[in-house]
Amino acid sequence: MAAQDAAPVIGPAEKITLIESLAKEKMETGQTWYLVSMEWWRRWHKACTGKVDKDGGVSEAELGPVDNKPLIDDYGNLKELVEGIHVKYVPAAAWQHLVSWYGPPDMPLPRNTIARGHQKYVGLELYPPRLRVLRMASTNTILVINDAPSHPYVTLSEADTITTLIQRLTKAVAPDPDAALTPPALVWKVDPSGDDFNYPEYPLSEFNVANSKSITPSDATLADEAIESEDAFVVEFQQRTTPVFSSGGGFFNRMSSSSSNVVTTRTSSVDTYTGSSLFKSPIKAKAIEPGTLGLGNMGNTCFMNSALQCLAHTKELVEYFTTGLFKDELNPDNPLGMQGAIAESFGALMERIWDANSSSTSYSPREFKSQLQRFAPQFSGYQQHDSQELVAFLLDGLHEDLNRVLKKPYVEKPDWEGGGDLELATLAQTSWDGYMKRNDSVIVDLFQGQYQSTLVCPECDKVSITFDPFMYLTLPLPIKKLWRHDIFWVPWDCEKLPMKIPVEIPADSSFKDLRALLGRWMSVTPENLLTLEIWSGKFYKVLGDHLTVGEAADGDIIVCYELPCHSRQSRSYKPDPDEPFIVPVFLSDAIPASSYKSLYGRNNQFWGHPTIVVIDRETAKSTEAMYDAVIDRLRPWVSNVRDLYTWEGERPIQLGRSRRVSDPVTEDGDGEEGEVEEGDIVDQKIAILTEEDELMDEAKAEVEQDLRKVGTKNGVFALKLAPNYQDYGCSGPFAYNARSNPLDTWDKRRDDEDNPVLLREHDAFILEFEDHLKQYFFGDSPKYENAQWNHWKLYVHPEYKASQEAAKGTVTKGISLQDCLDEFTKKEQLGEDDLWYCPQCKKHQQATKKFDLWKVPDVLVVHLKRFSNSRTLRDKIDVLVDFPIDSLDLTNRVGERAVTERLIKAGVAIDDLDLGDVNGSLVYDLFGVDEHIGGLGGGHYRAYAHNHNNDKWYHFDDSYVSTASPSDAVNPNAYLLFYRRRSSTPLGGKTYTKVQEARTKPKTLVKEPFVTQLPTPPNEPLPFSAYNRIGSSSSQSWPSPRNIAPASPLADDLPALTDDADSDMPYVPDPSSSASPTSSNEAEIDTDSSAEYDEHNSYGGTSYSASPYAELDVPIGNPRSSSPTGSSIETRSTAGYPSPAASSSWSDPFSDANAQKRDDGHDP
Repeated sequence: MAAQDAAPVIGPAEKITLIESLAKEKMETGQTWYLVSMEWWRRWHKACTGKVDKDGGVSEAELGPVDNKPLIDDYGNLKELVEGIHVKYVPAAAWQHLVSWYGPPDMPLPRNTIARGHQKYVGLELYPPRLRVLRMASTNTILVINDAPSHPYVTLSEADTITTLIQRLTKAVAPDPDAALTPPALVWKVDPSGDDFNYPEYPLSEFNVANSKSITPSDATLADEAIESEDAFVVEFQQRTTPVFSSGGGFFNRMSSSSSNVVTTRTSSVDTYTGSSLFKSPIKAKAIEPGTLGLGNMGNTCFMNSALQCLAHTKELVEYFTTGLFKDELNPDNPLGMQGAIAESFGALMERIWDANSSSTSYSPREFKSQLQRFAPQFSGYQQHDSQELVAFLLDGLHEDLNRVLKKPYVEKPDWEGGGDLELATLAQTSWDGYMKRNDSVIVDLFQGQYQSTLVCPECDKVSITFDPFMYLTLPLPIKKLWRHDIFWVPWDCEKLPMKIPVEIPADSSFKDLRALLGRWMSVTPENLLTLEIWSGKFYKVLGDHLTVGEAADGDIIVCYELPCHSRQSRSYKPDPDEPFIVPVFLSDAIPASSYKSLYGRNNQFWGHPTIVVIDRETAKSTEAMYDAVIDRLRPWVSNVRDLYTWEGERPIQLGRSRRVSDPVTEDGDGEEGEVEEGDIVDQKIAILTEEDELMDEAKAEVEQDLRKVGTKNGVFALKLAPNYQDYGCSGPFAYNARSNPLDTWDKRRDDEDNPVLLREHDAFILEFEDHLKQYFFGDSPKYENAQWNHWKLYVHPEYKASQEAAKGTVTKGISLQDCLDEFTKKEQLGEDDLWYCPQCKKHQQATKKFDLWKVPDVLVVHLKRFSNSRTLRDKIDVLVDFPIDSLDLTNRVGERAVTERLIKAGVAIDDLDLGDVNGSLVYDLFGVDEHIGGLGGGHYRAYAHNHNNDKWYHFDDSYVSTASPSDAVNPNAYLLFYRRRSSTPLGGKTYTKVQEARTKPKTLVKEPFVTQLPTPPNEPLPFSAYNRIGSSSSQSWPSPRNIAPASPLADDLPALTDDADSDMPYVPDPSSSASPTSSNEAEIDTDSSAEYDEHNSYGGTSYSASPYAELDVPIGNPRSSSPTGSSIETRSTAGYPSPAASSSWSDPFSDANAQKRDDGHDP
């Protein structure tokens, strides 16, 4: 608290300026930034600005320290976060200020900045890898795991090196963690099945040789080696004195009888090292059906798994990769590609999925994800992403990695110069040929088509036609979510009553569309309409063109003001120096003269209904004229309208025994004594309590005659001037807090002799009412029984009434894929923000635009546009789109086919045009569906796919695979559709020919001996010359015999491993299990328990376990389900191991729940 006391005292506004300026600093590698919950951040803004919104206000004293609890889930994990919506990032300097002002928080969340991906994009490492580690046991006896303490965790950065990893792991489980020297050790990356890592020490009997990798020091990073959270490691120290194996049965001697192709399968919990031979005959599980391999969820990677399954079941793509043809077409030097890494990792994954000898039911594609996030950092970490965005990136990446064009020439795009079908076909073919000069790959052969775009100028009818390639077809859904709301209409003509108008328009319409509708209904110019939201006596939000109506809540009060001038809400509006002032008008209580100490520190509270007045430049030169203009704007809101004016021939009306006239209020707020004037308003504070009803009736009867209005009544209110009300008081330094807004004086404005106009831009009027006048015109708060803003005349437009009547008898009609295609090819007009430059008119125009399909690919990917994104509105359309499983006929929609038939019929020679087979089928059959379940900000992805090997359909839910019916795929969750063109000839064109040539090439198989290293036996010395000091950068003392695995788990010379399993049937989840397979937040543990060497499988990746990283305390057992031993979940430190949650120092950037470890080698 000393730091807090010593901190310089600055005002709330300065605090915001300081913190926001620091938060705008550019991130650089090696910095520490802090996470701040947006909930706390918004409260802090309210406290510093005095904002009082619909949730009320908050003071700095009530604020308290930064509260990050909303960022952590029930298991202590950092939630899926979106910057600006859930979390705010601030640098260390800004964080220190927040701590000094509001105290140390309970849950600081520091994060380091690292460079990610091929382009070295600098960003925060929100989810640093959190690794499990155990010490190798000195006995081969199965250890009882009942109530076993949790294994230690070590948290590093994915930018840390493998050398640092080894040092930290070794230190974490060293026999004496405080010792200056640590015994020499070997580090193994293991793949425990299920929860088989809950041991005090890792037993030899659990060690799976073929599924483990020796880790040796290198400068490669954890990201390079695909090491991620929840990976498991075992450290083997040279410290055993009692032989594990009997005399004459040396550890390596037991390996002598084993062959080079070793498969170790643990079939039970007994000691597998006992018996006459360490390795008995391999027990090989039955191979699964190729193409039915599940993909493990590594933490919100369901978006990737579902997309991969659909692409992996594209028959022609499978053949291209599994024949190895892709290796011959790699283009690693393509500057637009990814050095061939994406194609290689995808090819390896395809080989694994379609391996005919694999018995593993699931596999976690870590190597592929590692390469993916290397070149696309947006897919890093464990956040949910859009599956369609991944498909788009992957197809484009594969195309560039496999582009047969090694040097792309410059190609100029042709223009449409008019003509008929022949010229149109020529333009299309020229455009395609130009594209093919730069792009030629398996992706182009299979997935790319061509569409025609037609623009027509509305003024000169100029037609522009272009042809562009597409890789997937995004189809809008022809369904409009309707927005129903009551709009409060305030006409400019005071003789007309304000009205409440119910409207119904599409939810994605803008407020510009709403004003256009109201303008048409009310026969006024839409540009003269001003839409604002009102709350608590003031304007709360300006509802401009950029906002959609769907962003408004049901209870929002939306008012549309008709003005005699342009409302200036259009983006295209250009200011005019002579334009009138549009001034907001607010109602307030008068402040007694005795309380006026200064123009600051006012205690104004707005009430009632604000309004808008338009003051021209001439009127703005006189306060009396502006007063009169404001009086007119009050007419719609008061019932005693007559008493706002004086009348010729009017007799004084006695409304009570006291006829005292209110003292006029001067401009500076001082009260003055005045004489009673005929026609002035009587004091109602007493009269209301007397013979009000009887006398009012008598007064009304007396004045029921034609009178001539003389002028406005004097002293109804005091007209005060408030500057700096930007956006009608919705923004600016004093938004939401009129109390802190200093007023300006009319005298001060008059002193400006150079400008006789008394108003300035962003001025506002505050009408201060004495209490008795407020009661007379409006009534008592909060009912305001005399006010008219509680009484609106209902106006139902005939169009609205007709639509409601029509909706009653309408039967809900389903949507078909053909409806979506119709919507895609529908003509529409460009918006104001998307104008087209007409070369004939020489200006930008709102042209009409139309898309048509010209050429369709062999494999058609259809993206159903279920997600809508505006600036602040995100929504999903959950409606069933009925799409055909087979026989999707596009014959009548493909322009190339129609033009070709017309040219042939006209006898035009088309030999020089490559217009395809006019008799070829344009009918498609479904083979894959990528579906999304749930709403935005989460949900879950799954896939349906047809297996071309056995002609069966399967449902892929991450690692869970089950047989399915193709009709199951037609559901409201369908998001991406994969179709294959039906054809009597092979698909793929040039690619098919190359695939056939690759199949005829003789395969050269080089069988290398299977080399592995088992744990060093206790009766043999470790191959180290001396103990090594932790932190040493030298690797000279590490072993280098041939029987030690290479440093990198992705090294090219690793033997190929194929995981075995206990069953060949696809795994069907137990519905009673606690982990729902439909939750993408539930990351499964790979069930691969053994591996075999397959000489035909060139991919040697190993399945690693993965689960969401824990942010808070380390629980015993699985934090997402009950402990396998039945023990309760608790936090405690393993005996002899440092507790991962031991630190409580807020100032340590590595002491938060998911502790990022420091580079000094010490745990927090």
